[in-house]
Formats: sequence, structure tokens, C-alpha cells
Amino acid sequence: MNMPSLKEAKKRTDKRVETKTYKKENKYQELLKNKTFYIKTYGCQMNEHDSENMIAILKEYGMKEVKDYEDADLIMLNTCSIRENAHNKVFGMLGRIKHLKGIKKDIVVGLAGCMAQEEVVANEILNKYKWMDFVLGTHNIHNLAEIVYDSFKDRKLKIEAQSIEGDIIENMPADRQNKYKAYVNIMYGCDKFCTYCIVPYTRGKQRSRNKDDIIKEVKDLIKEGYKEVTLLGQNVNAYGKDRNDNYNMANLLEDVAKTGIDRVRFMTSHPWDFTDDMIDIIAKYHNIMPSIHLPVQSGNTRILKLMGRRYTKEEYLDLFYKLKDRIPKVAISTDIIVGFPNETEEEFNDTLELVNKCKFDLAYTFIFSKRVGTPAEKMKDNVTLEEKEQRLYKLNELVNKYALENNKKLEGEIVEVLVEALSDKEGFVMGYSDTNKLVNLKGEEDLIGKIVKVKILEAKTWSLNGEYVE
Repeated sequence: MNMPSLKEAKKRTDKRVETKTYKKENKYQELLKNKTFYIKTYGCQMNEHDSENMIAILKEYGMKEVKDYEDADLIMLNTCSIRENAHNKVFGMLGRIKHLKGIKKDIVVGLAGCMAQEEVVANEILNKYKWMDFVLGTHNIHNLAEIVYDSFKDRKLKIEAQSIEGDIIENMPADRQNKYKAYVNIMYGCDKFCTYCIVPYTRGKQRSRNKDDIIKEVKDLIKEGYKEVTLLGQNVNAYGKDRNDNYNMANLLEDVAKTGIDRVRFMTSHPWDFTDDMIDIIAKYHNIMPSIHLPVQSGNTRILKLMGRRYTKEEYLDLFYKLKDRIPKVAISTDIIVGFPNETEEEFNDTLELVNKCKFDLAYTFIFSKRVGTPAEKMKDNVTLEEKEQRLYKLNELVNKYALENNKKLEGEIVEVLVEALSDKEGFVMGYSDTNKLVNLKGEEDLIGKIVKVKILEAKTWSLNGEYVE
């Protein structure tokens, strides 16, 4: 057993990050080939891309993916630990799987992702879920075939989720779930330690990939016909800070743009590391999309300080207006937490005031969720759940108002859309504009995979309807 440890997960040392190469081990193939698997993914884009890696690894060994967990020989949940609701969903799903395992004794069940790296979760599984077969941490994805192989051979619970600062594993295969848009990890981990966030403990220290490996991956994707890449990291703006080679996120954005890929996006940004050089590069290159996710979390400086965000309300607004002034037609989305411990009504109103000033294109809003092991867990809280729910409702009314207003401005405009699939509406296809707006347009399947011009005819709160013009 390699159990996660909260104490170890908090450590940050000067230990050099190693870059290792993933390698397939043929000795696992004979047992695994032709077995079926089902993976359910919870959480962020990083988790989605981790699942793409895990699916590809299992397929390398001859396993076959199925769409119904009841048909699988292997069931794996790739989990998120950012909020309590995600925890509850996972344990609810495990309850259903336990019932299935009572009928199908031979199935193998595993837990992966960020929850697997939480000491409290690993202990709960060890004590109450011994019927499971394995727990696989975020640092051990490249060892997936080995732990699955061992689980089929030996039906004892295995935990491989040690808390380490982490390395970089190159050459990981990926079974990409979209044929035209691809995620590209540029860094792993996080060293920001916001007081409410568990990610620095579950993902390890910040470690940036070598720029040449990233550029090669993008060029390979172009050869495969991909139109868009999203550069991923827990805090992409800090790319390169851990490498000490004077090569930063602005440099990387420019080099990725120069590959000639049609579209470049990146997420998630931390306002603290968003530089003027980055803004200049985004404004300079037409293939870097004018769509930026810039989490604010709160509109009150005292709350921001308690959150460990390291910027003031005024500094955030300065950056926001700078982006608006210097990047043509930029769309900005954000994250906001309501009900942080002891947030007063006046402090919440500061958040509403900020939203009224910024008029975000989109905001992901949440009630504060206490995470075990974070500093915010120990903060006393005198705000009732009812108050928090009322604040969330009030905030969402405002967010929805501005989302619709921003979309209404596009009526009659012509926007470029990467068409990626059939729409739920019969006779329509769907895709996303350069500013990351969901667009439905009347069209046939032959438009899928193309970037086309679309005239916007009707704006809704969360989507646009249009007609193909070229």
C-alpha cells in the first residue's frame, strides 16, 4: 500500500523534477486483451485529459471500451475533489457499483483522480470499501496497466496514491474524445495554496513541461487534422516559473501560435501571474482566441486575502480593464465563490458590484465547500446555508442578465465557428465561436470539422442561433 499523506502533500522542496518517458510493458497484454472497461470522469478539463490518457493506455493492451458500466470487466471512476458535491456523487456511484459487484463477482473496480490523493478518502475506502480493487493517484497514471493487471490476478484492495511533489511523464498516449479540438498539458500541479483549495495537495508542486515537447505535440496534432488546442494547467500563467530558464507563458503562447494551428486557447489563469507580455501576444496573434477565463472568486479585498488569492479587488479590475482595452472583442469568464467563512452581506454586495462593473460573458458560481486539510476548513463560519443559497441565487440572476446582454450584442454579427458535431436540434450542427460561445446553425454533416462564418440571428442566455454564410 502506498497511502496518500496530507502532511507529505504540503511539502515543497528544491528537489529537481524528473522527466520520464512512458513505456508500454508487453507482459500485461495477454491477461488484459479483450477485457472491457468503463471510465466515468468527474471534474475539470485536466481530469478529462487524464481520462483520455487512461483510455488510450487500456486500449494499448487490447482492452475494449464500453458505454454502460454494467457491461464492463473494469469500472473506474476518475474523480474530482474540488467540492463536496463531487465527493457525494462518487460515493453514490460506488454504492450502485457495489450492488453490481454482488452479482458480477469478477469485475474489477478502481478509483482514480484527485479524490484518490486525499488521505481522508483513502482511509475511508480502506475501512469501509474493502470490496474495491484499487485506488490510483494522480502521480501514478502511467502505471495504470500494472495496477489493473495486478487487480485481475489478485483480488485484494491495492492503494497506489503516495503523496509526492511529482515528476513529468512524457510520451503518454491519448485517446482524444474530440477529433478537432485537443487538450495539451503544459504544466502540472500548483504552488498557490489558496486557502479553500485542495488541488495543490492532490496534484503536487508546480512543474512545467519542456517547451520543445509541447511544441512537438501541437505540431503532431496539426498533422492529425486538429484545428484547436487548449493549453492546460492548474495555473497556466505561471508556466516556466519553476524552470528558471527565462522562458515564460508569453513565450510559449507565441511559439504555439507560430505553429500555424488555427486556434489556441489556454486555461486556467490566475490573475496574479497574468503579465503585460501575455496580453500583447494574445492581441498580436489572430489564432490566439480572444476568450479568457479569469477567476476572481470574490469582489471583496478582505475575503480575497482570507482566500490567499494575493491580489486586491482593485488589482483585479485593473487587469480586467487592461484586457478589455488591449484585446479586440475579448470575452472574459470567471469563477465566484459565495459564502466564504464569515463573509458579511456588505462583502457579498462588493462581489455583486464587481459583477456589475465587469459584466462577465460567463461565470461559474459556487457556494463555499469545506475541504478537509485546507486552511479554510478550520475557519469558523457564522453564515447559514440558507443565507449562502440566497446569495448564490441573487448572484446567478446578475450573471445570467449579463450573459444574455453580451450575447445580444452579437445579433446580426458574423462570427467564425469551429463546427464540431451535430446539434441536439434536428437539421442543425453546433460549434464554438472564437469567443467560446456555443452556436447552433442549420447545416449538414459536411460542415463538421470546418471553421465557417456564421451570421448570428438569435441570442439566448447560454447559446446563439445562426446561419451559415461561408
